[in-house]
Amino acid sequence: MGDMTNSDFYSKNQRNESSHGGDFGCTMEELRSLMELRGTEAVVKIKETYGDTEAICQRLRTSPVEGLPGTAPDLEKRKQIFGQNFIPPKKPKTFLQLVWEALQDVTLIILEIAAIISLGLSFYHPPGENNEGCATAQGGAEDEGEAEAGWIEGAAILLSVICVVLVTAFNDWSKEKQFRGLQSRIEQEQKFTVVRAGQVVQIPVAEIVVGDIAQIKYGDLLPADGLFIQGNDLKIDESSLTGESDQVRKSVDKDPMLLSGTHVMEGSGRMVVTAVGVNSQTGIIFTLLGAGGEEEEKKDKKAKQQDGAAAMEMQPLKSAEGGDADDKKKANMHKKEKSVLQGKLTKLAVQIGKAGLVMSAITVIILVLYFTVDTFVVNKKPWLPECTPVYVQYFVKFFIIGVTVLVVAVPEGLPLAVTISLAYSVKKMMKDNNLVRHLDACETMGNATAICSDKTGTLTTNRMTVVQAYVGDVHYKEVPDPSSINAKTMELLVNAIAINSAYTTKILPPEKEGALPRQVGNKTECGLLGFVLDLKQDYEPVRSQMPEEKLYKVYTFNSVRKSMSTVIKMPDESFRMYSKGASEIVLKKCCKILSGAGEPRVFRPRDRDEMVKKVIEPMACDGLRTICVAYRDFPSSPEPDWDNENDILSDLTCICVVGIEDPVRPEVPEAIRKCQRAGITVRMVTGDNINTARAIAIKCGIIHPGEDFLCLEGKEFNRRIRNEKGEIEQERIDKIWPKLRVLARSSPTDKHTLVKGIIDSTHTEQRQVVAVTGDGTNDGPALKKADVGFAMGIAGTDVAKEASDIILTDDNFSSIVKAVMWGRNVYDSISKFLQFQLTVNVVAVIVAFTGACITQDSPLKAVQMLWVNLIMDTFASLALATEPPTETLLLRKPYGRNKPLISRTMMKNILGHAVYQLTLIFTLLFVGEKMFQIDSGRNAPLHSPPSEHYTIIFNTFVMMQLFNEINARKIHGERNVFDGIFRNPIFCTIVLGTFAIQIVIVQFGGKPFSCSPLQLDQWMWCIFIGLGELVWGQVIATIPTSRLKFLKEAGRLTQKEEIPEEELNEDVEEIDHAERELRRGQILWFRGLNRIQTQIEVVNTFKSGASFQGALRRQSSVTSQSQDVANLSSPSRVSLSNALSSPTSLPPAAAGHPRREGLP
Repeated sequence: MGDMTNSDFYSKNQRNESSHGGDFGCTMEELRSLMELRGTEAVVKIKETYGDTEAICQRLRTSPVEGLPGTAPDLEKRKQIFGQNFIPPKKPKTFLQLVWEALQDVTLIILEIAAIISLGLSFYHPPGENNEGCATAQGGAEDEGEAEAGWIEGAAILLSVICVVLVTAFNDWSKEKQFRGLQSRIEQEQKFTVVRAGQVVQIPVAEIVVGDIAQIKYGDLLPADGLFIQGNDLKIDESSLTGESDQVRKSVDKDPMLLSGTHVMEGSGRMVVTAVGVNSQTGIIFTLLGAGGEEEEKKDKKAKQQDGAAAMEMQPLKSAEGGDADDKKKANMHKKEKSVLQGKLTKLAVQIGKAGLVMSAITVIILVLYFTVDTFVVNKKPWLPECTPVYVQYFVKFFIIGVTVLVVAVPEGLPLAVTISLAYSVKKMMKDNNLVRHLDACETMGNATAICSDKTGTLTTNRMTVVQAYVGDVHYKEVPDPSSINAKTMELLVNAIAINSAYTTKILPPEKEGALPRQVGNKTECGLLGFVLDLKQDYEPVRSQMPEEKLYKVYTFNSVRKSMSTVIKMPDESFRMYSKGASEIVLKKCCKILSGAGEPRVFRPRDRDEMVKKVIEPMACDGLRTICVAYRDFPSSPEPDWDNENDILSDLTCICVVGIEDPVRPEVPEAIRKCQRAGITVRMVTGDNINTARAIAIKCGIIHPGEDFLCLEGKEFNRRIRNEKGEIEQERIDKIWPKLRVLARSSPTDKHTLVKGIIDSTHTEQRQVVAVTGDGTNDGPALKKADVGFAMGIAGTDVAKEASDIILTDDNFSSIVKAVMWGRNVYDSISKFLQFQLTVNVVAVIVAFTGACITQDSPLKAVQMLWVNLIMDTFASLALATEPPTETLLLRKPYGRNKPLISRTMMKNILGHAVYQLTLIFTLLFVGEKMFQIDSGRNAPLHSPPSEHYTIIFNTFVMMQLFNEINARKIHGERNVFDGIFRNPIFCTIVLGTFAIQIVIVQFGGKPFSCSPLQLDQWMWCIFIGLGELVWGQVIATIPTSRLKFLKEAGRLTQKEEIPEEELNEDVEEIDHAERELRRGQILWFRGLNRIQTQIEVVNTFKSGASFQGALRRQSSVTSQSQDVANLSSPSRVSLSNALSSPTSLPPAAAGHPRREGLP
């Protein structure tokens, strides 16, 4: 369907273009073909066809400095001719499609068939119907009217099927809608900086048009194709389009092509936009993919094997780990293995489904045998042809009973509960400032055992202020008085700070009276500019004198340099370079320092050591970040070799060293205490110096004086984890990470190494689940590697957000604690639901089974079962899945990956309540008629009117479920099940609502529900027996679980199944955990079985939308990059053989795995 929309889009654009092409100096086609060239080819083409980029700007009627005029008609016209900057998304599935999908459910199909047969037979009156000799069991007078009502059961089953289908479809539909809403919200939040009418403005990415002049800087994800006009030191990571991991240097005369979906890794500049939306390079690839369809998937695989060249053309998108701005649909790729919860649920569902199948088969066989033996052997009846329809009717009835047992056994409500629980959590988490991009991240977070957090902005307020300074040989403990600083020094200082910082960084007046001034841009630079203002100086005049275009060369800040320098041309043609950066790094390059009189004097290594001891360390121990500001003059000729960075950045003269305070957020220490109490280790990974880091870690409570912990610098960390050859060894990491609390002066690679080391560690019996926060472009790899990646919504770059699972919209650490709470809550909600659901299932299956075997008729009719099973469970899943989280969730340790879904306590509750319910139901079944002095409902003939006896059983059963739903609210053996019940209005509404509907069904349900109205005293007894559940719950809670050694836990992932995550990812065929050990033949049989479970929905709900195709697409690319193409034909076999051949001594993830080598 996607390709349809795209081709329409195309033809429309083509038509417009042919008619309007004349208005601008170049057509869309020309620009498109231009953008397909790279490097020198492109430069040549621009020279031959247009002259230079200036000329292209003129043809596009835009000015490189002023930008577009920005008038509405002009913008509209551009959109008409060159297209809009958005890629039409794949159309969402219509409601009818979803209904059709819900109908595919095997259990429902069986029910439908049974219902239709039942309906058909009820309308078919065979001639021999009144033949006395047909069947004995028919005895008992039958009203004519009753015989007519035979169709009701079939119709009722169909009706309930329709209900279920509609509920499921509606759920999927609303989920899809929410998801798209979330997506568009992410997309709308994405803004980009362009110049219009000389003003720098931020506009939503979709508003960008051809001819716009866009400002690009470090960390941006380019939203459209364009040509580089001017800038400094721009390096781009084009791996998302080319698969080459090297950064490409852009310049006007060598390679001016900037492509959408690529990441700016360094530098800044301006570009003129030449292609947007479906005409940009990424858009073209998307169109080829038909915005992601499965047919294309197959074609691509063929194409890959057939011709290498075409495959290379197609490769880009496949390796697009990050995708591009419009790639959000695909970017929701499933990053890791099936989430833990899914694995456990699927496994449990398979077990339950098997049991249900066996039970229902046995039921049918017993019923059929009993009937045939009774009729034909005991009573020696001949099989008369005219009796055939009657016998068939009996067999259909038995079949329906069998199906009912199966329906009851399979917990249909489970996928629903999971979906509701996750969707509800995601919605609520938005309020807690967590924007969840991958549903399962929500639940993984509940299992987190370690959080590696950034310091700046996450633990601290990210509002930098200079509080100490060392200027002119004096260490000021607070901002110095302007008069005490020499005028020359002051001028140098103001220039060095004003010019050598991004011009996008400024300090604006506060929004409301009495608030703090607003800091825009890089916060450290804001701190320095604030220092200039505190010295009663102004940076604006300096900047207007030396506008950005005039800067001669800029060495932008990056994680390797840890400093930033700007070169300007002085009026006398000589050059001056201003530098600033981490003090220990910049001071090493200084050989002079300004004295109190403002004159440079020699600065020897021993002076430096003294300064570190006397100035820098004391500042760092107060938790300050130290920044050194310096400068250097160069002669006008010979002009220095600017590319030789090492020579340029040396012989500096130090102007001053400042200590910048970034105060700890007030709520952080409490949040960290909660984490530690919840069994989560918080580690701080920062680029700051080790003393600053340690001081802040103590303030936050990450480390407590007197504890046994490690604080390491990146260098030392690397020295300890690498062997003589410089390779990282897991055993060495295992020695360090358990005690490591602070990693300072760390590079992004260190962060990635640490996260990977903790995840791959087999040091603890549970695999560690690691959450990571990051904001910089360079944090991408670590965010991707982590189980849950948190990106900063405010300070984060696009690249970081793209790699993350959850975006913290307020950049606050305490929001992470909320995420943990919600994650644990999801897990608990599902356990609660399971406890409730399985009790219903166990009881209903046993009742239906024994009842059918002893009385040839299930005491609970098919329609009643459907009501209990489908409707009540749907509501119960709603009620139990929307329990709000409480602080008590943070008082226990994480569950870990192989903790079973159904704990011993839950097993005790399930079996305990089942015993109570079964005892009462069987008592009612066999002696109920004596207790209530009513007619027995047993051995009723076909189509007989509903009996009070069976109605009481049904009613009691439902009452017990209702009260047991309240018991199910607690799963850890708590006594007070009513605790906080009024905080969940949904729960109360549903319990009361179900009760009301039950009254209606019993009193007025009549024939369709096989109910006959009950007296008040009978109702009272039913409710009384139901209330007994609560009392019995207390009795169960008294029995210590530890005594019940025989109870098995269920739904656990065994160690053996903890196949390295990537293995699961490689299997394009997506073989299930449980299936992995089975042989090929068994797998096919198992799959068939698997389909019987509605449960496969669980998997589908998580993979909803394009996420799954995206994942597939990515896997296929990874596999193809790292293995010869020949293997691709059987991905599953490849990874299985890999898994088997990997040496067992290695931790599984280290065993030579294709994914490892394929990606940087």
